[in-house]
Amino acid sequence: MSRIPTKTEILDWISANPTLTAKRDIAKAFGIKGAARIDLKRLLKELESEGHLEKRKKTYQDPDRLPPVSVLQVSEPDGDGDLFARPMEWQGEGVEPKILVLPRASDPALGAGDRILARLTLVKEDDHNYEARLIRRIGTNPKHVLGVFRAGAEGGRIVPVEKGSDREWSVPAGATHGAKDGELVEAELAGPKARMGLPRARIVNRLGDPSAPKAVSLIAIHEHGIPDAFPDAVIAEADAKKPVGLKGREDLRDMPLITIDPSDARDHDDACYAHADDDPKNDGGHVIWVAIADVAAYVTPGSALDREAKKRGNSTYFPDRVVPMLPDRLSGDLCSLHEGVPRACIAVRMQIDAHGEKIGHSFHRGLMRSPASLHYEEVQAAIDGHPNDRTSALLEPVLKPLYAAYAALVEARKRRQPLELDLPERQIVLDDDGTVRSVSFKDRLDAHRLIEEFMVLANVAAAETLIAKQTPLLFRDHEEPSPDKLDSLRETAHAAGLTLAKGQVLKTMHLNRLLAQAADTEDAELINISTLRSMTQAYYSPQNFGHFGLALRSYAHFTSPIRRYADLIVHRALITAHGWGKDGLSPEDIENLEKTGTHISDTERRSMVAERDTTDRYLAAYLSERVGDELEGRISGIAKFGIFVKLDDSGADGLVPMRSIGAEYFHFDREANTLMGSNTGIVIGLGQRATVRLAEAVPVTGGIALDLLALDGQSLPQGRRSPAGRSARRKPAKSKRKTDKVQRKVSRKRR
Repeated sequence: MSRIPTKTEILDWISANPTLTAKRDIAKAFGIKGAARIDLKRLLKELESEGHLEKRKKTYQDPDRLPPVSVLQVSEPDGDGDLFARPMEWQGEGVEPKILVLPRASDPALGAGDRILARLTLVKEDDHNYEARLIRRIGTNPKHVLGVFRAGAEGGRIVPVEKGSDREWSVPAGATHGAKDGELVEAELAGPKARMGLPRARIVNRLGDPSAPKAVSLIAIHEHGIPDAFPDAVIAEADAKKPVGLKGREDLRDMPLITIDPSDARDHDDACYAHADDDPKNDGGHVIWVAIADVAAYVTPGSALDREAKKRGNSTYFPDRVVPMLPDRLSGDLCSLHEGVPRACIAVRMQIDAHGEKIGHSFHRGLMRSPASLHYEEVQAAIDGHPNDRTSALLEPVLKPLYAAYAALVEARKRRQPLELDLPERQIVLDDDGTVRSVSFKDRLDAHRLIEEFMVLANVAAAETLIAKQTPLLFRDHEEPSPDKLDSLRETAHAAGLTLAKGQVLKTMHLNRLLAQAADTEDAELINISTLRSMTQAYYSPQNFGHFGLALRSYAHFTSPIRRYADLIVHRALITAHGWGKDGLSPEDIENLEKTGTHISDTERRSMVAERDTTDRYLAAYLSERVGDELEGRISGIAKFGIFVKLDDSGADGLVPMRSIGAEYFHFDREANTLMGSNTGIVIGLGQRATVRLAEAVPVTGGIALDLLALDGQSLPQGRRSPAGRSARRKPAKSKRKTDKVQRKVSRKRR
């Protein structure tokens, strides 16, 4: 090329070739050599100063990117029949990116002018910059039903699995999607009800056997009554929302607030940044910024979005899907702090001293633009000396200061002594067809702990600010354990040869001493689980009763308004307290705080139960292929009807029914939480190692049945059963002496 390209031509090249943006790549593309490179350099500098480009190391890139979930307008198919779309909200000043829509077989037909919500993937193609997968067409929100398909002569019908529902739907012959009789299916309304018939539906997804893993979370959603379809008014309201601008906000777009989340995160509602404090009065101190998505700017009191979010209370997470509190337009798009996209936020600036104590904080309503969306593993790898292309440029200016501030917070945490439970988080990994590929335990990295400490500090700051400004709010309360539960924990500790002091005001430091005694022993998991079970359930309330587990006097949830309604209430309270606008707390919000707190505490427990039931079913499905195998585990619970054994490799809990334990009858001692053999006097207690055989695993119910083969490496004594199904009688005093003797023996052994 004999001439220097125009600025438009350069921008077109960079937009179409996002991976070839170094100056030498641009020069090569336009055939620029020798002294002409000086003119090219001048043009690039001008584009940079005008804001069209930003220089990152030795490359030039558009300053803005499209968010992963975007609203698009479909264009006419091109000559090859490919369907392209344009973004409805392009923020950049460069050339608008081109998006190729990749329809699935089950997607509805799209035409020119259709507006769609789509998930985008950045690609390296010559003729387009993004590829889009349809989430749904804007303005359509058909009613869905989950049920079992029953084939008929012409089509069939759907019998819902939802409890209490007896309405069936008819499926015309051409709308069965190939479903077979007895399959679990997902369907949507396909037409009005005939005068004398059932409402018509078309099957949109075949889920196969109702007991198969892929159906598990859908069954839990319907079984526990979790709302999973947004009303039309809510969808319409969400679709009408536009990005919030800078008016009335502080400009935080130049601050490198990065998000750090799991690699499979569906949204990004928090970002952070830290640097050394330049205040000479705070030598060695740090400044920590935590920015949270400003959901209150989009979900206003009394709106359809607000009513639905309050009804749901929170998002519910399953291994294969999420039931969000807010529609995708908000949760995955406008309210998600995506990389390179301007987003409304409420941020807190916190000063900590060299020892990690917070010495001041202030809240700000702003507009931010995250330079990077990172995941925990790559952040930790960078700090450990293995940065990648995404983290290398951020290591010195962003990541190391974050870890320096975290180190100070760790020092303060050790003094505060929150409850230090060590309970590995179980991770279920699914294949595309919903089959459980593996069950493992997630690694706990410093990157995880860093974000947790920053979020705790921000939540404390929110509670303290609202208390000081006398603004109503919802606290996150966690009261101390009841005396009965503490007595039970002491007995468990005593059986393991450990002690929990009695006769003093219980503090978390006392429980931490117990956990430290058990650390690195065979009873560590037992003591951690037993300590967790002794805790009360945390809840939301307008009254402040403190947070026992975190050892904090005041605590409120502020950091996750995308997925928790309590945080949205706290955001509104902060808006009201600072006079930031009219989207703060409404009189109805304040009047109903008590009722709202009770309701969202209930929805939180509902989600926890549904998530636990789903995990149990997935584990049962995973283990169903191993029926008959011998497995190792530890006794985690004892009841009148049998014992529970937590399996080592999967963390699943299985039941050994009382009738199948050994060859004798066992007496249940509720006070000691033990079983005692009627003939041999053997005592079975919590924490003992157990060898079991997997007798049954039922995916539909999540039930796992086990046969007990050995305890602590010893086969069970083959005691003599009493005739006529009665247990052999023992004198009570003799029985008690035997129990005490065994417990003393176990205690001496484990000290």
